[in-house]
Amino acid sequence: MPRVVFTPNIQRHVECPETNVPGRTVREVLDNVFAANSRARSYVLDDQAALRRHMTVFLDGELIRDRTGLSDPVGEASTVYVFQSLSGG
Repeated sequence: MPRVVFTPNIQRHVECPETNVPGRTVREVLDNVFAANSRARSYVLDDQAALRRHMTVFLDGELIRDRTGLSDPVGEASTVYVFQSLSGG
């Protein structure tokens, strides 16, 4: 079952512990995580269910290609990493 990891900087704002959930695409995996954690959903996804501009998702160490539909395929042993982009000077 795919593993989902949220970085510590996200967890400062919303509780989202590491978890294993089923899914064959990034969308399915995240939907399964957010089914039990709607607050995390609104933090990561916008009102169109696309990835917010300040969020980044890596799948097995590679940046996902589909930020809108989240259709990148996920394997049984995959890890989905959810990051909040940081900026500063």
